[in-house]
Amino acid sequence: MDVKKVALLVGALVIAIVTGVMAKNMFAGAGANSAAAAPAVPMGPKVLVARKPLPVGTIIDASSLAFQEWPKELVQGAYYMEGKPDSKMELLVGTVVRNAITAGQPVTRGSLVGPKDRGFLAAALGPGMRAVTVPVTKVSGVSGFVFPGDRVDLVLTQTVTGSDGGQPLKVSETIIRNLRVLATDQRLDGKGDSGKMEAKYSDNITVEATPRIAEKIEVAQAMGSLSLSLRSIADNTTDLQRAIASGDVKLPKNATPEQERQMMLQYATQPQDNGTSFVTGGDVSRFGRRSAPSNKEDLIKTAAGALNNFSSAISGGRVGGGSNAGGMPSGPTVRVARGNDVTYVPVGGR
Repeated sequence: MDVKKVALLVGALVIAIVTGVMAKNMFAGAGANSAAAAPAVPMGPKVLVARKPLPVGTIIDASSLAFQEWPKELVQGAYYMEGKPDSKMELLVGTVVRNAITAGQPVTRGSLVGPKDRGFLAAALGPGMRAVTVPVTKVSGVSGFVFPGDRVDLVLTQTVTGSDGGQPLKVSETIIRNLRVLATDQRLDGKGDSGKMEAKYSDNITVEATPRIAEKIEVAQAMGSLSLSLRSIADNTTDLQRAIASGDVKLPKNATPEQERQMMLQYATQPQDNGTSFVTGGDVSRFGRRSAPSNKEDLIKTAAGALNNFSSAISGGRVGGGSNAGGMPSGPTVRVARGNDVTYVPVGGR
């Protein structure tokens, strides 16, 4: 190889190495100067922030909030700060979100409303929902083991009587499913004077319902007696799967997982008044009825309908056999009915 070419290659290599080292030192020095120039932000006390999005009406639990360090210059007096007596987590559990809070946003004192504050029940209601109170007894109220936040079904028990003197029909029917309990009597939580959860017999249970379901509950109270049936937490998942299988809930094909989760969550938290079940006295005892007893008005309507059908058959000429002037056959006959068609067939005789 030519000596000049070798010298040029060696020189180019040396220049490239020197240039790379100089560039590395220059960028490292600039980064160090920038890091040194950026002043550290002084952090203030820990403030309470939302760990997840909290829409209006959300009931706060231990997983909803957490304390987090916050820049000192951005701390406001309306924030809940760690170490203050009114910022203890156990005091905030059970409160309701009055104004929507995004994830990571500090919680202000005006955004939460406590059970003893005015407007708590209205804040606990979801958009478009109503609060309805149902009177209960020790037995129909599940012996006091229904607490605010639980989900219950509403069962109507009534006696259907008729005017024919027959045995009345005893029937129980689940008319509403998945109702959220808002309060028991005037208690908005299940805690006693000691601060611990305790069962207490209640005379009234306040539940959350849609306007139509609220009307059905009011009518049901006039029809018979109402009782509560406490639901398991897993029942919501089962009902949701059944609704998806039956087509009541339709998930769009191009929906994102987050959109599907929101749709399913919305269905799982809504009270349902369809797909109800019932049990009659005949299902419990062989001596009970399985159908509603008839009354005199029904018998009269049935007889009147049969008479009208018979008259129509005569006027329409659908009555067979020998007939007299009035259209009726003369002599002994046999009456043959085929649905609404009645035919009189003569069988002879004098």
